[in-house]
Amino acid sequence: MTRRADREAAYVDYVTARQGHLRRIAYALCGDWAKADDLLQTALVKLYVAWPRVALDGKEDAYVRRILVRANIDESRRPWRREVAGELPDAAAPAGLPSEDRTVLFEALQSLPPMQRKTVVLRHWLGLSVAEAAVELGISEGTVKSHTSRGIEAMRAALAEVER
Repeated sequence: MTRRADREAAYVDYVTARQGHLRRIAYALCGDWAKADDLLQTALVKLYVAWPRVALDGKEDAYVRRILVRANIDESRRPWRREVAGELPDAAAPAGLPSEDRTVLFEALQSLPPMQRKTVVLRHWLGLSVAEAAVELGISEGTVKSHTSRGIEAMRAALAEVER
């Protein structure tokens, strides 16, 4: 095989293995499966262009997450994209979490302002450190901490309301 064919095969293998995970990240960022698919498509196209460089570093997931976050920010800034998210579509349940709890959790997550939602997803769902989340979002570590704290408190309040 040629070098180009090897790179393309490695790219296809990566996308095949990680596409579902990356799609769920995109959904958590934007709250809509159609938008998540668009975000993922944008990210995969940009990844393909940068693949020779990114594959050498071994940080493909971090690169794609950063693209997803930034593409979502770009989309939210476009005036024709400013719309209120409707009800959440049904999604595949993660192992061990009842669908009722998952639905309530995603509704609470989607009720957060965009930056709080992004920091909560990056910190608590993906397990990134404060420093890593700050780099991905292009904000200071203190801002990550404050958005995360406010987001968690808002989610606790929303979940407490549901329990009543």
